[in-house]
Amino acid sequence: MKFKLNTISMVTAACLASTGQLAQATEVFRLEGFGAVSRAMGGTAVAFNVGAAGMMTNPATLSLMAPGSELHLGLDLITTDINVENQSTGESVSSGTHSSNRGPYLAPEAAYTHRNGDLAYGIGAFAQGGLGTEYGSSSFLSRAAGGLNTGLENSSRLLVLNIPFAASYQVNEKLAVGASVDAMWQGLNLDLLLGAGQVGALIGAGRVNGSLLPVLGGLPDMRGAHFSLTKNKPLASGVESWGFGGRIGLTYKMSNDTMVGLDYAMESQMKDMDGRATLTAIDGIAGQIPLAGNIRLRNFQMPAKLDFGLSHRFNDRWMMAVDVSQVFWEHAMKDINVGFVADGGGTLDILLPQNYKDQTILALGVAYQIGNWTLRGGARLATQALRSETLFAVIPATPRKHVSAGFSYAFSKESSLDVAYSHAFEETMGNPGGTSNSADPIQTTHSQNNVTIGYTHRF
Repeated sequence: MKFKLNTISMVTAACLASTGQLAQATEVFRLEGFGAVSRAMGGTAVAFNVGAAGMMTNPATLSLMAPGSELHLGLDLITTDINVENQSTGESVSSGTHSSNRGPYLAPEAAYTHRNGDLAYGIGAFAQGGLGTEYGSSSFLSRAAGGLNTGLENSSRLLVLNIPFAASYQVNEKLAVGASVDAMWQGLNLDLLLGAGQVGALIGAGRVNGSLLPVLGGLPDMRGAHFSLTKNKPLASGVESWGFGGRIGLTYKMSNDTMVGLDYAMESQMKDMDGRATLTAIDGIAGQIPLAGNIRLRNFQMPAKLDFGLSHRFNDRWMMAVDVSQVFWEHAMKDINVGFVADGGGTLDILLPQNYKDQTILALGVAYQIGNWTLRGGARLATQALRSETLFAVIPATPRKHVSAGFSYAFSKESSLDVAYSHAFEETMGNPGGTSNSADPIQTTHSQNNVTIGYTHRF
């Protein structure tokens, strides 16, 4: 038992240390599935055995695992294709790897599970999601009002890590119930330029206040304001926080071949993210006036989620799964609430509107087993959670249509390799401009590819 606990500690620590470059999320800030088995089948995971990654969706599926212990190690590699076009001038800029702060996007995962009789339990460390963009400092996104080039960065990187402690109990031959409590960490890097028109729109809507507001308003030729809360390193974030989450779930065997599952994940309970930042006032006459201070992002939460799933095995080789999910973004993501306190005195509070919509997701998956091989495929379709009028170029979390494929190969009863590939089809969204979130009319396009690899050892 001492060996097992030491293994858990080392695996969790390794995963925590490796999440410096996290995957661009594919459904707003959430990955579209956890583990290669689920990912290859369109992210379905509610009503069949997806291994240790089941603790991230429906912990009751841990009761579907074989008796004994399992150690799971995995890695996501995601490449993105993100472009923003200025609809007025025709200029465009692509997100790239302009610094050590971004890509390639890597999301490691690790977990240990054990099943003994009717009880199964596990601990893991999984990347829940995030986002990442890097537009550099010379595009139209770095121009303040009046076409003033600032040379300031526009970029983002959000990381969300879950460390679930999960357990499942087989109540009878048909019903299993499970639950998890998750320690959660999140960190954000952000460089964002707001033009004078955007600042004015926020002030007019009553979304800016604080003692620095009249100071900024008193500048002779105010052109904009820039926030920088970024640590330009592979690890570390400008602001970060810890908190917790959790979920409950069940599986019910309707027959030997058909199973249904249900789970609910609570909205996260994260502390405010805080750290150091620089607020730069941009003036056409006085130039750039940087103010260093402390910054806080208040009540930034991951949403609650409800899943219903069905799986059916047609014969010894073929099975299928269907999941329907509702993600409650509307409650979790109304505003980005920023509070800044300058070192020399003065405060500035800003509410950046987001007003996300709740999201409905349909996921389908099939699997075919032949010998030591299991072949998988899937698809996933989600409604759009973002609104065009509140779209930020640095937060283009718009993909909602995916296809996936993958396989598993069993080297022996003790070890197996799982591989999945998923493609997010290009999604286009425009902001009409003249809003608090975009000075110019812009159109973003975003697609991406994701490869997931997992290795499981049973003992």
